[in-house]
Amino acid sequence: MAENENLNQKVQEEEVKYDENQIQVLEGLEAVRKRPGMYIGTTSIRGLHHLVFEIVDNSIDEALAGYCDTIRVTVNPDNSVTVKDNGRGIPAGIHPKEGIPTPEVVYTILHAGGKFGGGGYKIAGGLHGVGASVVNALSEWVELEDTVDGVRYTERFERGHVARAFKNEGASDPDYTHGVCVTFKPDPTIFEETVFDYKILLNRMREQAFLNGGVRIILRDERPVRDAEGNLQPPLEEDLCYEGGIIHFVEYLAEHQKHATPIHDRVIYMKGEKGTSVAEIALQYTDNYDECVMTFANNMNTIEGGMHETGFRSGLTRAINDYGHKAGILKDSDKNLSGEDVREGLCAVVSVKLENAQFESQTKAKLGNSEIRTLVESTVTAGLAEFFEENPSVGRLILDKALQASRAREAARKAREATRKGSLAEGSSLPGKLRDCQEKNAELTELYLVEGDSAGGSAVQGRNSRFQAILPLRGKVLNVEKTRLDKVYGNPSLLPIIQAIGCGIGEEFDINKLRYDKIIIMADADVDGSHIRILILTFLFRHMRKLIEDGHVYFAQPPLYRIYKKNQKGKNDRYAFNDEERDRIIAEMGANVEADRYKGLGEMNYTELWDTTMNPSNRTLLRVTIEDAMVCDEIFSLLMGDKVEPRRVFIEENAKFAENLDI
Repeated sequence: MAENENLNQKVQEEEVKYDENQIQVLEGLEAVRKRPGMYIGTTSIRGLHHLVFEIVDNSIDEALAGYCDTIRVTVNPDNSVTVKDNGRGIPAGIHPKEGIPTPEVVYTILHAGGKFGGGGYKIAGGLHGVGASVVNALSEWVELEDTVDGVRYTERFERGHVARAFKNEGASDPDYTHGVCVTFKPDPTIFEETVFDYKILLNRMREQAFLNGGVRIILRDERPVRDAEGNLQPPLEEDLCYEGGIIHFVEYLAEHQKHATPIHDRVIYMKGEKGTSVAEIALQYTDNYDECVMTFANNMNTIEGGMHETGFRSGLTRAINDYGHKAGILKDSDKNLSGEDVREGLCAVVSVKLENAQFESQTKAKLGNSEIRTLVESTVTAGLAEFFEENPSVGRLILDKALQASRAREAARKAREATRKGSLAEGSSLPGKLRDCQEKNAELTELYLVEGDSAGGSAVQGRNSRFQAILPLRGKVLNVEKTRLDKVYGNPSLLPIIQAIGCGIGEEFDINKLRYDKIIIMADADVDGSHIRILILTFLFRHMRKLIEDGHVYFAQPPLYRIYKKNQKGKNDRYAFNDEERDRIIAEMGANVEADRYKGLGEMNYTELWDTTMNPSNRTLLRVTIEDAMVCDEIFSLLMGDKVEPRRVFIEENAKFAENLDI
């Protein structure tokens, strides 16, 4: 016994010992494989597709430099990806500093590339020199074909290391005398998922084609797909080329993403230049209530905005207010329209191209160049002033829409204040039906939004009141896709949710006031329950989106069936969440088995609800995530908007995915 105690003490001493031997130096691309999230943001499905985007971005940079007009992206049958362009190719000589072939430098050494100076690229999205090498590091293998001045060179890498040396293969195909062709297969030991999603790739390739008018991008998926009868289907392929550039992009956003009707026919286009910097802006107003503004810098989708977005917003607000005063519609005594007012229903694309773009991370989510703000702001202010002068009827339409938005915002403010006063008069700012929990630390709590009073009663009885709060929902939840903010505040089904969550909505939203760490939507496992879930989720997406972005929103998963031995109901019951699971459990339990289907949560007593849906030890929760905000926005607009035909087409195209779902 004494020997064991001495041994344990020695092991503990060795475990806590910290000296120079614990300081490691990662050579080459080892750092990327050790901490991939630092370079591509995540190893989820989003990070997987980021590999393709990094390689395509290099080809796009060749297009920006004026040397490439066609890019082919192919998903191969083995789920590898090939990106081929007709740019200049990578210089094939021996690098003077590294002493190895230059393409090998690009693919094996971090921060190596042609975008740090030297005149190879004036404008480029890839500025850190890590794109190709990161893809190499995170791939099971990479095959490089580099064609320069009619000579073809090849090299193979495996997990970042040279597997087949750089080789001159002789004269190239006469029809392909210059360009780069890269094929890579993501490393399954790095990524959570290694199957590419064609739609995610298509959305990004379409963006790039819009942003680079005249550049042709061909996306092809050669993975075999069979129909229900077992017949092999032809490969998916999209040939993307838009001569109109971002003008066509805005038209596409209005029609396909927002499913909205423009209130004026022609997209408003503006372009400004200063030195080597160029700003392009295209915009169109629609009958929608929410805005869709996408910003890009050197073709990178800056999803967190930056100085170009700030300049656009301030320029737009100033131009519309100036026009309102000049036209006599806004009086000197009137308040100026706010930025939120003038952006209601707006579809816009802001694209800037500049040397030495300063991005805040390798994923290029936010642009930091302060000088670009002035260029964009002045371009928008001058461009809109000229447009309104030449098109006064369109200017009036836009101004009228902004004025309506302003009046609705003022009505929302009054409704909000009236709601507060009413709540304070009753002595509480929390809804009366809320059954709060005892725990005061928000990080340890969860709020169930429960469909109906009956299910709410069972949930209240079955919950753990220490950390679980219950809010039964009354009546039909409002479809906020078709509603302004003032109507939201006046809606009896949404107001209790706003009060219970505690963050406010719209301009007032403050994530720091969140009262519960988990917001769990619990509705029946049927069509009506699915509709309620979508209505609540639409509300959260439109007015409290950060809750979803930060991972606070969940779906509860109540079972569809209770399975039991005949005459032994209540003893050793089992539960199934779909037909397949029901059939499997019945087969396991043997003879004399019955399965009851729940018509709704209200049919479950509180012990069943706790055991199956609310007990953290047993339950299944689905976290709602936003992997691609543009796709989410499009789906919500399509499913919850006014246009029937796009919704019908969507349902028909996706019905096959619900064939095996008993909902």
